[in-house]
Amino acid sequence: MYTESGDILQLVRQHFPEIAEKGLQEEIAEAGKIFHYRAGEVIMDYGSYVKLVPLVIEGSIKVVREDEGGNELFLYFLEAGNACTMSFSCCMMDKKSIIRAEAEEDVTFIGIPVRKMDEWMRKYQSWKNFVMMSYDYRMTELVRTIDRIAFQKMDERLLDYLRKKSDTANSKLIKATHQDIAASLNSSREAVSRLLKQLEHMGKVRLGRNSIELIETQ
Repeated sequence: MYTESGDILQLVRQHFPEIAEKGLQEEIAEAGKIFHYRAGEVIMDYGSYVKLVPLVIEGSIKVVREDEGGNELFLYFLEAGNACTMSFSCCMMDKKSIIRAEAEEDVTFIGIPVRKMDEWMRKYQSWKNFVMMSYDYRMTELVRTIDRIAFQKMDERLLDYLRKKSDTANSKLIKATHQDIAASLNSSREAVSRLLKQLEHMGKVRLGRNSIELIETQ
C-alpha cells in the first residue's frame, strides 16, 4: 500500500520519466492523491464533471463511449504510465464527460486536481510535452479504432480486442463473459459467441467458463 506524498514522488519518477522537471515532480507529490479502485468499479461516468486527471501507476482502466441509442463502444485501455486525454480536454474546457472510465482490473492512480492543469501547462515544459504526447498517442489509437470499425470484419475486431485485453492484463487468460465482450464491441452476445466458437475451432482461443485463453497472439 502506498503512503501519499513520499510514495507519489517515487511513483512519478518510476512510471512517468517524461515528467522530468524536479519542481513539477514535487508539485505533483504535493497536490496529487493516490486512489484505488476494484475491477468493475466506475471511475468516471457520462455527464459528470471531471475533477481529477488520473495518472495510472498500476492496473488498467477501460474507456468506453455511448451513442444516442445507449449502445457502448470500447475506445481504449489506460495502463501504467498512461493518462486519460479525455479528462484533459474536459477539465480544461470545464465540460461534462462524454466517456465512461471503469477499472478493467484493480487499479491505482495518482489523481491530479484540475485546477493544476492550466497552471502547469504555463509553468512546466515537460508537463506541456507530456499532455501533447498523450493527445498524439490517443489520437492515433482512436484512428485505429475507427479503421477497425470501418474496415475490419467482426472476427478480426474480436481477435484484436482479445489481444489488447491480453496485453493489458499481461496474461493469455482473459476473464470476461461473452456479453461483456459484445457490449464493448457494440455487437450481440449471440454473434460474439458464434465467432468465439469459430476462433476456437481455428485453434486461436480456448473457451472456458467466463474465460477465454488466447492461444495464437499474432
